[in-house]
Amino acid sequence: MKEVEIRRLLAANLLCALSIVLTAVVPSVFLEGFTVLGTHLTWLCVCSVCVGTLNVILHLVLKPSQSPKRSSFAQKISRFLKCCIYFFISCILFHAIIVLYGAPLIESVTETFLFAVLLSTYTTLQCLCILGPNIQVWIRVFSKNGAMSIWESSLQITTVCSILGAWFGAFPIPLDWDRPWQVWPISCSLGATFGYMAGLIIAPLWIHWNRKQLTYKSR
Repeated sequence: MKEVEIRRLLAANLLCALSIVLTAVVPSVFLEGFTVLGTHLTWLCVCSVCVGTLNVILHLVLKPSQSPKRSSFAQKISRFLKCCIYFFISCILFHAIIVLYGAPLIESVTETFLFAVLLSTYTTLQCLCILGPNIQVWIRVFSKNGAMSIWESSLQITTVCSILGAWFGAFPIPLDWDRPWQVWPISCSLGATFGYMAGLIIAPLWIHWNRKQLTYKSR
């Protein structure tokens, strides 16, 4: 396993983590009264757009899943449209799952959907960038010992951390503390964000420490 590839992964992940920090600071310069808690829906939109855009740019620059086969322009357009459809479907599915787990069905629909978009950005968008719109490959990667590269291993870790963070973030909501951050879906979205950032940092470190034990099969 090349150390250079691990450093590339670490640099990319640190950039993603830094972009999240900046989404909590930079918009306050341009938007009066902007805060993560006070204008949470605005922050959800800003964070989703910034993280999503950066992930796409990093994928285009680093090309972690570059295929030896060259695609035609029509194939690239078709792949892009499929990715857009998959991302939208992911948002709908996450929205439905969140409602099934207890989120308001009719009230706070906007809040729930924007949280679903954020969660899709942390999970599905990364899968689309690295694996493409191929469900069979997704199943392979998220099965036991299914990763075939350090990027796929990192994808496993960040995805799981994001979902676990969102799940743990729901625990304080029913508690009678009457805190501003207990308003739906602040604690869940912050939990998902902290989980995602933790995954970004943990993934390259875990891969580095276990690089001698990790043997990836060739594609």
